[in-house]
Amino acid sequence: MSSDEMLDVFNEQMVKTGTASRRQVHAEGLWHQTFQCWVVNMQEPGNPGLVFQLRAEDKDTFPGKLDISCAGHLLAGETPADGIRELEEELGITSEAGELIYCGMVAQESLISEQLTDREFNHVFLLESRVPLKEYPFQRSEISGLFLIGLQEYKALLNGEQEEIQTREGVLLNRVKGTCGSMNKRVTLADFTPNSEAYYRLLFGTIDKINAEQK
Repeated sequence: MSSDEMLDVFNEQMVKTGTASRRQVHAEGLWHQTFQCWVVNMQEPGNPGLVFQLRAEDKDTFPGKLDISCAGHLLAGETPADGIRELEEELGITSEAGELIYCGMVAQESLISEQLTDREFNHVFLLESRVPLKEYPFQRSEISGLFLIGLQEYKALLNGEQEEIQTREGVLLNRVKGTCGSMNKRVTLADFTPNSEAYYRLLFGTIDKINAEQK
């Protein structure tokens, strides 16, 4: 997304106050909306896998970190469901709005640097998929790889029960050769972008509910 793209901006009560460019939104720390979608593989009973994207090293925020499967800003006038375009843009997934499961909205704010304050109303969705990571035609300009991590292992990492966990599956882009190869690796909490406790309660609560319904 260009830094000149226009976004709706809000006050802390999520009342729309106008529009501003993405550059202005981050420079002034204005509240805005994002679409965030976690791709979840429910194949393993009781311990589904979460797909994480590896952010490119030249990203302006959290370069080289493992992040939400797919995320993006909502443009001025867009609804949360309109963000589904990000799935195709980032992961190459064509999906219908009816296939997404809405977890809810959570507000988060982060002071990235003196020049960048991020205040977001995150609309969080889930998409169930069993597609192998090697089959995702992901956006190579923005993403350096994809990794599948078990939910229980990820929770253990967040809770401090484990200092390091193993990915289940992974593909990594070789930018010199322009090819992707399979790769599993061990990761620590420092390898991930941060989210709030409220965010994880929303996400994990929805996944646990789906798990219970499928038993």
